[in-house]
Amino acid sequence: MSGDRMKIAITGLSAISAAGAGLEPVMQVIRSGQSALKQVPPELAGGEGHRWGRADGFKATDYLPPLKARKLDRCSQFAVVAAGMALRDAAIDVKEFGPERIGITLGCGFGGIANSEEFLWGYFTGGPEGLVPMLFPNTVPNAPASNASIEYRFKGPNVTFVQRFCSAEVAVQMACRFLEEDRADVMITGGVDELDPFMIRAFRSIGQLGRYAAGFGEGAGLLVLEKPEHARRRGARIKAGLGDIRTVGRILPGREIEGYVRLAGPPREPHMVSLSGVAAMIPGLVERIPLSVPCLETGELLGRSLAMGGLALVSLVLALAPGADAIHFSASPEGPYYGIDVMGAGGL
Repeated sequence: MSGDRMKIAITGLSAISAAGAGLEPVMQVIRSGQSALKQVPPELAGGEGHRWGRADGFKATDYLPPLKARKLDRCSQFAVVAAGMALRDAAIDVKEFGPERIGITLGCGFGGIANSEEFLWGYFTGGPEGLVPMLFPNTVPNAPASNASIEYRFKGPNVTFVQRFCSAEVAVQMACRFLEEDRADVMITGGVDELDPFMIRAFRSIGQLGRYAAGFGEGAGLLVLEKPEHARRRGARIKAGLGDIRTVGRILPGREIEGYVRLAGPPREPHMVSLSGVAAMIPGLVERIPLSVPCLETGELLGRSLAMGGLALVSLVLALAPGADAIHFSASPEGPYYGIDVMGAGGL
């Protein structure tokens, strides 16, 4: 992909994952190829051999006052801390930019599930009197983006998407649209998710622990997006660029090739391919990637979940050589499917 195809600049990154908090732990995992997943306690999973990617090294009180941290659900803690990291990485001071020109779009699959379990358990065991009102605001998936907006006083667009394994990619697509429509100058976007033991028990009960729920993870992967001219005007360091974003709602039986061609875009051989969600499990998709093209599947390294596409995109930017271009593929079992063009900073 040539530099003139770059539509949106990536000027900041942040990550919280099973590897640790920050970009360096992710880079170490990518370089070593050693998975950060750990064994799920056998008594929880009903046997050995199951792995998960809990962000055990993350402590919200390392970044937030204890009282504030206690008011946030775990997913919101990820979002608030990661948003601050991304802003610092992009050298953005919200006060200088004007909060009305900064927005946030996040993908979130299981956000607030631990609070939801506690909230509903109070009702099931104690009736209406057992409900804890303070838990309710953090039971909804849009709590992480909203809490990040409150913390940093963003007054631009604020949208949360729950779109199966492509939740983060939908958020990135919408962030790009807000920038292109001049509804914001800066967008924080990506995905955030939490992993609770309750989920493992639930996946086990419905027989999904060994398939799509295998190696589930948690954390946050956020990107700061700007129009290229805006980033250059403020002297920002452009870390990478986004080009075309292609999506297919569903690939119908018998029309697989047509669907894969649409996702891949114009014929070319990228320097790297990123696979997120269940893209690696979609029959025929991986087979169409040339053997000479390296594939980065962060699900095997950091875990997968409905919004872990944000971490996959951050990992791709970190792994992409200057001037190289890549395609990020994401897929849910029956759709949607995403193909996103990404280019290394050297080509900008």
